[in-house]
Amino acid sequence: MLSHPAHFIAQGFGSGLSPIMPGTFGTLFAWLTFVVLSTRWPQYFTPLNWLVIIAAGFVVGIWTCQRTGRNLGVADHGSMVWDEIIAFWLVLVVVTPAPLWTQFWAFIVFRFFDMVKPPPIGYFDRHFKGGFGVMWDDILAAFYTLLAFAFWRIFWA
Repeated sequence: MLSHPAHFIAQGFGSGLSPIMPGTFGTLFAWLTFVVLSTRWPQYFTPLNWLVIIAAGFVVGIWTCQRTGRNLGVADHGSMVWDEIIAFWLVLVVVTPAPLWTQFWAFIVFRFFDMVKPPPIGYFDRHFKGGFGVMWDDILAAFYTLLAFAFWRIFWA
């Protein structure tokens, strides 16, 4: 992880090194950092600033995941969780302000879509390789999560 800065980022500052469910640990890391940064420094971590961070993080993620995947010999190695971090920050910036209970359900729904990979997420996961492919399927999982929340708010809230 420390052999190159790209590995440190792609592996979620170490959160992706969990021997079990690294994607879940990466998503938990995203949730923790979002809550801490937004609570501690709300003047800097505004929704607009988060969107800039997410956009920049997506671009950086393409490079870091490409480099790390190539060095590890697996295009989408399980320890690379930067894609989960960026995608879940996107979910949180849209659903927040929200109570922790709502954020918890966003976490559960996001992890479901990220693991199950319903169409077209699975298609992109299988056919788009390299850094962009690693990042893009999680952005789609974030979109599905936000779509599920939109339907919930329209029909049940």
